[in-house]
Amino acid sequence: MDNYCGTIIEESLVDKLILQTLNITSTRVEQVTEKEHTPWLTQWTLHKVEIPDSEAAKVAETLSKNLDYSHGGAWYADFRNETHHYIIYLNKIFFVDRRSREQYDKAKQYGLSLGIPEYQVDFHRRLISM
Repeated sequence: MDNYCGTIIEESLVDKLILQTLNITSTRVEQVTEKEHTPWLTQWTLHKVEIPDSEAAKVAETLSKNLDYSHGGAWYADFRNETHHYIIYLNKIFFVDRRSREQYDKAKQYGLSLGIPEYQVDFHRRLISM
């Protein structure tokens, strides 16, 4: 299987020590705007990560228990490979077949129910054809 790649926002984590266990391939800092719906922050630190297939489920579980809940739990992390996509919310993980619009719809609707802006949970653009 292929490795998974994705982005983890450092400020979304309660315990940032998990970052020390991941293969971070790059980091960038972005200033927060009203569009992001995180007025308690001035910046996001985005870490691109690469996760071996053999560790992906464990990393997803760890992230799911570690996303900041102090502002309503409206964070997610995600990573994907050629065939599957982990979409991770606080205490909820979607393991999506990248060919399944229905599975992406469920992950998107869950994110919207948490108050995450729609543009951030537009996972369908990552849909692959059969």
